[in-house]
Amino acid sequence: MYVCGPPVRTPPPHVSHMHGKDNIKDRARGPRDEERNDRCSGNFRVRLESADQAPANQEPCVVLNTRRASRRLRGAERRNMTPETRTDTRGVASASRQQCFSLWRKKNVPQKAAGGSWSPLGLDEEGRRGHRVGHLVPGGVRHLQRFWGASGDFWQDLWTKLHVTFEGHHTALFYLGTMLVPTLAFWGVNALLLLVDTTGKPAFITRYRIQVDKNNPVDKRKLFHALKTVLFNHLCISGPMVVGAYQLMTLRGDPCGPQLPTFHRALLELAFFSILEELMFYYSHRLFHQPSLYKRFHKQHHEWTAPIGIVCIYAHPLEHMISNMLPVALGPVVLASHLTTTSLWLCMALISTTISHCGYHLPFLPSPEFHDFHHLRFNQCFGVFGVLDRLHGTDAKFRLTKQYERHSLLTGLTPLSESVPDAPTKGRDL
Repeated sequence: MYVCGPPVRTPPPHVSHMHGKDNIKDRARGPRDEERNDRCSGNFRVRLESADQAPANQEPCVVLNTRRASRRLRGAERRNMTPETRTDTRGVASASRQQCFSLWRKKNVPQKAAGGSWSPLGLDEEGRRGHRVGHLVPGGVRHLQRFWGASGDFWQDLWTKLHVTFEGHHTALFYLGTMLVPTLAFWGVNALLLLVDTTGKPAFITRYRIQVDKNNPVDKRKLFHALKTVLFNHLCISGPMVVGAYQLMTLRGDPCGPQLPTFHRALLELAFFSILEELMFYYSHRLFHQPSLYKRFHKQHHEWTAPIGIVCIYAHPLEHMISNMLPVALGPVVLASHLTTTSLWLCMALISTTISHCGYHLPFLPSPEFHDFHHLRFNQCFGVFGVLDRLHGTDAKFRLTKQYERHSLLTGLTPLSESVPDAPTKGRDL
């Protein structure tokens, strides 16, 4: 089948005499060219070979006769075209390429299956990357969605390659995503912080220390004792809980499916995880502050009145299981989330709690003043975001302090301890 565009305007006779070279080429054409001219009369052509025309060992293909078309657009013929004819010819070329791409896409990109379920390797045109509900979201989220849509094919291609590599070994893929990747993120950030805590270098970072007279440098014996507990909790508590989470998630489907979640799905899941963590961590944390439980379990974590990043999971194993791990791991289990969303969430949770305990109010990072004050005063600021603390009034004393005035995102290079210094006298009874 031949798809033909508008006829190309033929040059007048005097042009052929003026340009003898082009005229000789035209006369030198063989029978095959004459046959093509008979079929399309010099039009810009696209030849579509159907399945029965293609060789047995070759798939049906789409061939653009661009070389033939470029010859038609050269020399005297090109110079004697009117502007309208040139525009029409370019339009035919663009339409032809679009038609070829559409045919390729229909063959290679799976469409929406019957009954409304997504096909294994792709979405339909309307549903790709959550475009179906793009008009229902606020402007800021829509801009993020457009960014995701622009890079979505890139991430999907990477995930497809990884998924094919681990075909038949989804359990190993899940453990790599939920154990190895978060572990590298956690220890990578804490290695940099430990370098500053133990050596005091680079010196410009120590200017941002919240409790200026503490951990300068950190007590190495105390640090070594904390590291042993941290390693035990990380390997012997967190690891088995991730295994249990995988067993529960597989009951509702494959968390390592070939299709990445849409942008809006991932965003809503992360929001749900954050709310659930705030609820569970706040109330479990307050529970461990009850006198009967505090002395036996939670006091170990509060040995560090001036915390450092690594002690974020320095706790009694029971507390680490109930108050640290369960609020984070329960969300992906409840929603049966995809591995990529779960892995991203675990990395975010570990880095967030590390920043909350790091003891440095660094530029362009979330403020750790809130939880640092909790380690300093014990009975204030129990939550993650402070929403439930405001609701229950457990941040009343914190809001009367200089730490509360510094509890904001630092967007400059001047430490907040210098721009908002402590009061010269001890005036308030906290």
